[in-house]
Amino acid sequence: MRPTRLPEPAIKLSETPEIFESGFYGVIKRAIIIGNGFAGAENQCIGLVRALGLSGRHSIYRVSRPRGGINEWLHWLPISLHKKVDYFITQVFGYSQFQIVAPETSGKHKEDHSSFAVNSLSQVLEADARQIAKMAYQTFEREGPLLVVASGRDTISVASSIKRLAPENVFVVQIQHPRTHLNRFDMVITPCHDYYPLTPHAQEQIPWFLRRWITPREPPDQHVVLTVGALHQADSAALRSAASVWHDELAVLPKPLFVVNVGGPTSNCTYGVDLAKQLTAMLQGVIWSCGSIRVSFSRRTPEKVAKIIVNEFSNNPKVFIWNGEDPNPHMGHLAWADAFLITADSVSMLSEACSTGYV
Repeated sequence: MRPTRLPEPAIKLSETPEIFESGFYGVIKRAIIIGNGFAGAENQCIGLVRALGLSGRHSIYRVSRPRGGINEWLHWLPISLHKKVDYFITQVFGYSQFQIVAPETSGKHKEDHSSFAVNSLSQVLEADARQIAKMAYQTFEREGPLLVVASGRDTISVASSIKRLAPENVFVVQIQHPRTHLNRFDMVITPCHDYYPLTPHAQEQIPWFLRRWITPREPPDQHVVLTVGALHQADSAALRSAASVWHDELAVLPKPLFVVNVGGPTSNCTYGVDLAKQLTAMLQGVIWSCGSIRVSFSRRTPEKVAKIIVNEFSNNPKVFIWNGEDPNPHMGHLAWADAFLITADSVSMLSEACSTGYV
């Protein structure tokens, strides 16, 4: 195994200020995570719980939206309203009479994600604010306060309801910016770029008549913690474990090992043939200096982008492209890579790579 070269955590738990000053006292010995079925959001919760030493003392709940058919066009609705609309459609039309197929351009990524979510949700309880709050209240005397960690837009209403129903028995942390009423939570952890609209440069780019609707509108309060990137699970212990697990496959590769992580389209980062061609040109320009190149695609990567890269490099002996079926080498890549190329759509992937010390 290569020598550990990971930096120490920026904030040690022993140095963190006392945060439990909002109505109760006690040592946190248990936690629950409220997820939304998206790995990028849930990994942030798990990473925080791991850092607090509660990785073996937490449970995971999920907030799930109706899926399939017209529901793919209703994700902009608040989740409670979305469920009511879905129930009405089901009662009036029935699913078999009201199926609409999503456009083919986004079908692959949606199909893959739906399959992932359904499989995961079958093993995880649905998040019910009343039940969780009741559990926290009934077990408070015996087990102390309950830490609730949530991430993602769909979890906001559940997490805030738990705080409202059991304010003296829970400490609620909301990861990612809730946009409104931040005082509903004991702590909000969000990246600095969520506050970019407050900077003078950003204000110049926003028409004056729209500025009052651009959030956030105020600097963060004391209970808001700003991070440079996204929280994640790739801490020192996780990477040491991954280095051991992937030693036989990755340690023997010619160095330097160059890892390429390709994500998928977002509202601010489009994916097309031009991006694929630009990426292949960049790789062709550095391949001479690499001992090995390992390429991984996300389930969100458009098929046309993946095909261009595969066709360009599949016969190159220096390049290995993960087929998406064998065990996911992501953590092994983080542990063993000497350099990374990561598409700009995923703050989580960028943050994980930065935490290794090799970027």
